[in-house]
Amino acid sequence: MAPRFIVEADGGSRGNPGPAGYGAVVLDAATGEALAEAAEYIGTATNNVAEYRGLIAGLEAAKALDPAAEVQVRMDSKLVVEQMSGRWKIKHPDMRPLAARARALYPAGQVAYEWIPREKNKHADRLANEAMDAGKAGRQWDAGASAAALAERTAARTAEPVAEPLEEPKAAPVGWAAPADLGTPTTFVLLRHGETALTPQKRFSGSGGSDPELSPVGLHQAERAGAALAARGTIQAVVSSPMRRCRETAAAVAARLGLEVRVEEGLREADFGAWEGLTFAEVRERWPDDLDAWLASSKAAPTGGGESFAAVARRMSVTRDKLLARYAGRTVLLVTHVTPVKTLVRLALGAPPESLFRMELSAASLSAVAYYADGNASLRLLNDTGHLR
Repeated sequence: MAPRFIVEADGGSRGNPGPAGYGAVVLDAATGEALAEAAEYIGTATNNVAEYRGLIAGLEAAKALDPAAEVQVRMDSKLVVEQMSGRWKIKHPDMRPLAARARALYPAGQVAYEWIPREKNKHADRLANEAMDAGKAGRQWDAGASAAALAERTAARTAEPVAEPLEEPKAAPVGWAAPADLGTPTTFVLLRHGETALTPQKRFSGSGGSDPELSPVGLHQAERAGAALAARGTIQAVVSSPMRRCRETAAAVAARLGLEVRVEEGLREADFGAWEGLTFAEVRERWPDDLDAWLASSKAAPTGGGESFAAVARRMSVTRDKLLARYAGRTVLLVTHVTPVKTLVRLALGAPPESLFRMELSAASLSAVAYYADGNASLRLLNDTGHLR
């Protein structure tokens, strides 16, 4: 039976139009537990644009958790609820593409909409205001810090009652001020899949394309990676993208390690829209303006409704936090793709989005990131191909 999620979303603008941001939270419908949060400062925009952006972010977070889930959206925006329910026409040209993006995330009938009063939408409203406050301070909302706070709130709900009131959580110390013993970190060993027929041709190959299998070279690379990881003897679990090239790579490695493979939808490659299967030069020839926009902004999507790097970052943040909770203190092999690996590395370093274009990541290469209890992350390895030589 498919899980049921509740998405609560909100957006606001201090000026309408003015400095704007959105917030969204995904709740387990059965328990009320908060499973994921999303928020972003989006610059100058209207309330309605911010509300739609919050809806999209909430649905993207829900889809990253489980694309088969039934979703109940709750918002205090009567306009968005009525328009997305099909009872009101969407007249404003700025709203139409946003509504189309929201509808494209789930099949018709899998999402229902409900209006709620503002006082019942406090979680999403708080996130939206956090995002706008961050924008006012010249920074973006910190997903990592919010994830830590979310974990603390969840723990507080399930803990035994205490005699004294809980103090407000203090910011975790970083650098030399951090405690010496933070316990065993959770380590993600990141393995890019082996080559397919498209890899040496440098063609866009995302989650919206043909889902190619490994080539003979790619199968050999997977075997070599498995042998190297077996020799190290540190991997405790194997998690793979649902795409065929990753599942084949993961199966070869897991066989050497004597482990089972768990598939995680959130590890899939970005969707490159109409660019799937084309080379960079072919895309440049057909859609030069779209390509320039994509190279200039992480929020720009490929032609034909592909996935922006900003959307991938939101998905990977949710996936990362879910896997960190599931495999706390363990060393886990994640078999995935170029964009997810680079995104996890970028988020660990706190690097800007344009850093994605400045990393080399070869087929069947190994990278590693360690995550500590204080919320910090450490890049341990990037694009290691020594096992392939």
